[in-house]
Amino acid sequence: MTEQLTAANRLAPPAEPAELKHVREALTRLLPALEQYARDNEAERFPAYVAGTVPSEPMALPDEGAGLDVTVDELSTAIVSGSRISAPGFLGFITTGATTAGVVAQTATSLAGGQRYLLHAFNALERTGLRWLADLCGLPDGVHGAFTSGGSTANLLALGAARQAAFERLGVDASADGLPTSFRGRIYASARAHRTIHRAAAVLGLGRNAVMAIPTDAAGRVDVRALEAAMRTDASSGILPIATVAVAGNTDMGSVDPIDDVIAVARQFDSWVHVDGAYGLVANASPDVAELFTGVLDADSWIVDPHKWLATGVGVGAVYVRDEAVLTRAFAEGEAAYLEGSFSADPAAAASQFESIAGRWADQSVELSAPPRGVLVWAVLREIGRAGVVQRVERHIAFARRVADRARRHPRLELLAEPDLSIVCFRYRRDEGVDPDRLNKAILERLRRETPFIPSSTIVKGSFAIRPCFINPRTTEREVEGLVDSVIRLGDDLVDP
Repeated sequence: MTEQLTAANRLAPPAEPAELKHVREALTRLLPALEQYARDNEAERFPAYVAGTVPSEPMALPDEGAGLDVTVDELSTAIVSGSRISAPGFLGFITTGATTAGVVAQTATSLAGGQRYLLHAFNALERTGLRWLADLCGLPDGVHGAFTSGGSTANLLALGAARQAAFERLGVDASADGLPTSFRGRIYASARAHRTIHRAAAVLGLGRNAVMAIPTDAAGRVDVRALEAAMRTDASSGILPIATVAVAGNTDMGSVDPIDDVIAVARQFDSWVHVDGAYGLVANASPDVAELFTGVLDADSWIVDPHKWLATGVGVGAVYVRDEAVLTRAFAEGEAAYLEGSFSADPAAAASQFESIAGRWADQSVELSAPPRGVLVWAVLREIGRAGVVQRVERHIAFARRVADRARRHPRLELLAEPDLSIVCFRYRRDEGVDPDRLNKAILERLRRETPFIPSSTIVKGSFAIRPCFINPRTTEREVEGLVDSVIRLGDDLVDP
């Protein structure tokens, strides 16, 4: 009998090594580090960065696991010495850390949300998030959307739909048969359009060189006359207009293209119009700047990144199209017996949550498996509503205007462009034989090393610009004034040490 039991034990599978139950205990163990990180962010206290402290190569995969307690402890160490992008003084790229609602929603979806498919509460919140976001951004009734991992994927989807529509007008199904060799396609976008437009063109088989960079004016907006001239020249050469992009808040200067004028030109040449509003489209919710977005209702596709101004946490973008069918034709995965054959076509007829896939997103994206990212959007908007978003947007735009005003008035500062939204470009200047570009690069380096104020930079009118972007919910007037004061102080110190 003993020998039989031993043999049976040898055949029995080992127990699951991962902890499956003690979620509360694990999160409780992690909470002190999360709270410490939040306090340090608010107080601008950070461990000093020392070159070489971050390993250049990953550690070797351990043969034996360390267990959940050790894993959580090591996560705690990573948290308290983590990224500064949530800090009030981080004014660099168009990104920020999540607010509390986003953190809580992410935690909930990671355990209970599962896929964005099937009939369940998180799926319903995904749909609600899509609808609320479209309403917030002032998009037309009836648009169809899908959440993505960010603006890069969202632009790819929108331009993929545009490519499909353009070639269908020629009787070609590009998604099924590929691109015909006898036609050249073009995407028109301002010289300040995000480079994800070019990458999308590459992935879609059009090539990066298919994107024509249209010059911008002094304010960073696309030159509509130059756009029309380029499209007219291409039309005479038989080049197919795939899409015309209107940028609703470019990443360099925050400038909003004249969307209505772009649409008027594009329609002359039967071109799809895409609004890249990854950064700025949320600002259309504010009556103070809604005039900048005139014409947005008449486009064919739009994108917006909730992980920017809505602070959901990174990894949440959204694409919307006027014509759902063309998006489906462009990205349909194709039927699989294990998938489509497992579900009822009508969610209303389902007797259980497993009888309907409850969403066409698998055929309207480049992802099959995906979390219900819309839950994060729902949580943020459920917490603060439209009014809270508008208040945040208007506060941040006021911050940019305050910096612009100080730069305009100070004898040693120069405003390089009036801000449309919450990005402002300025620099320190002295007329005493000092190279202003080298000087402002040195100021930027010292800002990042010596102060809690972390802007980025760009080039405006051929000049190196210090470029704060106000999008962080934690930023206050203290950081606005502190940044400008520090630029003046460091500039003076570098010129007159």
